[in-house]
Amino acid sequence: MNQHGGGAAKDFMHRYLEVVPQDTTAADAAERMGVKQIGCLLVESHDPERGIFGILTETDLIRKVLAQGLDPTVTMVDRVMVSPILTIAGGRTMLDASQLMETNHVRHLCVVEAGEIVGIISVRDLVRSFVDAESGPVCELDKVYRPLSILMATTLATIQSDASLLEAAQLMGEKRIGSLLTIEAGEIVGIVTERDLVRKGLASSRDAGSTHVSAVMSSPLLSIDVNRTIRDASQAMAEQGVRHLAVTENGKIVGVLSVRDLVKIVSVRDRPRFLSKT
Repeated sequence: MNQHGGGAAKDFMHRYLEVVPQDTTAADAAERMGVKQIGCLLVESHDPERGIFGILTETDLIRKVLAQGLDPTVTMVDRVMVSPILTIAGGRTMLDASQLMETNHVRHLCVVEAGEIVGIISVRDLVRSFVDAESGPVCELDKVYRPLSILMATTLATIQSDASLLEAAQLMGEKRIGSLLTIEAGEIVGIVTERDLVRKGLASSRDAGSTHVSAVMSSPLLSIDVNRTIRDASQAMAEQGVRHLAVTENGKIVGVLSVRDLVKIVSVRDRPRFLSKT
């Protein structure tokens, strides 16, 4: 593995492609994501000459369907997918992939070889490439005191557990975030994520305006102590199958860490800022 580049995209990509036709409903797409336990689907045109021409992610379903109050049982994926697809050549490095994801604010890239889509890279694959590696830019943070405190988001975005799924989706879209801590009687009791809204809300055709967040949130809240390492956080997320952890200090929640935060250090732009906090 190249210490600075993190290896080639083709070595970390997932070769199995989950593809749906363009007239698939958003509800059916959400159900497929849940069954396959994936965060995106490729969309195929009815025109054979166009082939795969779009990508649909959980974020698209939340911001373009749920937050807009559209009926997921009649809204087709070609209305809310992203097209054209953002791609990267298989021989490019994972550092290139990271920069491309960050610049375009996405969590997935399609990998192409000889003009054909042959795989998908996700932000979790970036974590495998950089965080779990024995050497590389993330390892530099081992010298930094309490690196989780640097990477985590310290502004806690919250929502009442009796708020509607529609309100949660709109707040996530407004703040451009993928999770909200849920509040009951002034206390944080859980978390609701894009994945929760997609798999427990859209996929089940729940009414977004009348269903409470408490019906789909994850509780109790999974957490990690601020003094733990980046690899500890990565391992905890992988073992629990989650993309967010609450960060605690002396038992109190002081931040939220996402899987995307774990690879911030690979950004050439951000690295000096992190490493200056020693």
